[in-house]
Amino acid sequence: MTHAYLSLGGNLGDPRRQMAEALQVLEAEPGHSVLAVSPLYRTPPWGKTDQPDFLNACAAIFTTLSPTAFLTLCLDVERLLHRRRGVRWGPRTIDLDILDFGGQIVAEEALQLPHPRMLGRAFVLLPLSRIAPDLRIAGRTIDSWLAEVPQDGIEIADEASDWWRPPLSPPAMPA
Repeated sequence: MTHAYLSLGGNLGDPRRQMAEALQVLEAEPGHSVLAVSPLYRTPPWGKTDQPDFLNACAAIFTTLSPTAFLTLCLDVERLLHRRRGVRWGPRTIDLDILDFGGQIVAEEALQLPHPRMLGRAFVLLPLSRIAPDLRIAGRTIDSWLAEVPQDGIEIADEASDWWRPPLSPPAMPA
């Protein structure tokens, strides 16, 4: 099994629900286990700024898949949750990005690992630092990379790490 890190985000529809559903679908897949999930962050849009704020989080997942097969699974989950690709960095219902896959270096057209733009993005580094502060990318820890990027406008939307879990069913009433 490989320890992978994902970034999750969205700003259309109900991003919290969509990100929770994405994690639940991944957890339900054979050979997968969600190990840790960061708090949920509200972040200003990046790149294309004339759109609603995003919700972002990161997750650590064990997978038995190869990096390419895991990417395919993530893209399938995005489609299941009605992701439509249009304008780069534009609004979206859900976005799943593989940040790191067991420290592997991958340079393919469809997949580059570690994620090539993660180290300059506080909306990725801040939630990732909550679940993997000592993860090393390019020889440095996530916390050391985070110290170099502005975090303006980013705020906690939900501090709990179980925000993605389905609510417990209420107890049944006695007969």
